[in-house]
Amino acid sequence: MNPADFDLQASVSRLFVYPIKSCAGVELQESLLIETGLEFDRAWMVVDEEGEFLSQRELPRMALIRPTLKYSEMVLRAPGMLALHIAFDRVEAPVRVRVWDDEVAAYDMGDIAAQWFSDFLSEPGGRKRKLRLVRFDPEHKRVSSRKWTGEVEALNQFADGFPLLVISEASLAEFNSRMQAAGHGAVGMERFRPNLVLSGIEAHDEDRVDEVRIDTGDGGLVLLRPVKPCARCTIPDVDPATAETGTAVNETLRAYRADPRLDGALTFGMNVVVLEGVEQALRVGQSAGANLRFE
Repeated sequence: MNPADFDLQASVSRLFVYPIKSCAGVELQESLLIETGLEFDRAWMVVDEEGEFLSQRELPRMALIRPTLKYSEMVLRAPGMLALHIAFDRVEAPVRVRVWDDEVAAYDMGDIAAQWFSDFLSEPGGRKRKLRLVRFDPEHKRVSSRKWTGEVEALNQFADGFPLLVISEASLAEFNSRMQAAGHGAVGMERFRPNLVLSGIEAHDEDRVDEVRIDTGDGGLVLLRPVKPCARCTIPDVDPATAETGTAVNETLRAYRADPRLDGALTFGMNVVVLEGVEQALRVGQSAGANLRFE
């Protein structure tokens, strides 16, 4: 890949997966790209008795559930709880669940997992929640909105709507300069829950590029297309270390990130679809190139 062929040159600086939707992420040095994004990303989800998904919007303590990916299992830890081991090759009963407006096929992960999540996420002294952990059925096709992807059929597991989220280091640096100017402390990239972090480009260049080409080595290529700005809810205002909630992040975004492309929604980062490179490995340090989009 010749850098001279591109308007912008970048590199992959960080990679994250979020095995359980709305729980803590796992930072990796390498991750396999599959049709639905990075392997294990949003493969599991917490649901209520009606099969509706839950997130940090309702349950900020989900931020304190920290997965570790082992060879054959995922290990979950949370304050005051014994570790929960989830085997990659084991599921129980098939179920139907809802994530936003989509009803999808999934597998229940059993009573032990259900009890663990119910115990940790129930309010102390309050109503006992009856929660279940489910895993996405890989035979189910959940497709991103064609309004944004056009001719591309982009598949997802339990992500909000697109396979990947890309943010640049420069975008976070600019955001933090505004946070500090307003008298707030800087926040980490974890607040914004990206999959792919790019270095070497200017703030919000990810908003303005047509495609991102990543050289995976040995002639391998990953081709990604940013398709929709990521509208932000209250989750970036949840402190991932403590689960305490605030308002500073959204207040800061409101000052400069109201996006006319989404009728004034506050946006940060770009949702991305995969054009080429399924089964390629993404690694920290890989080179990337992109051309600016002119509309």
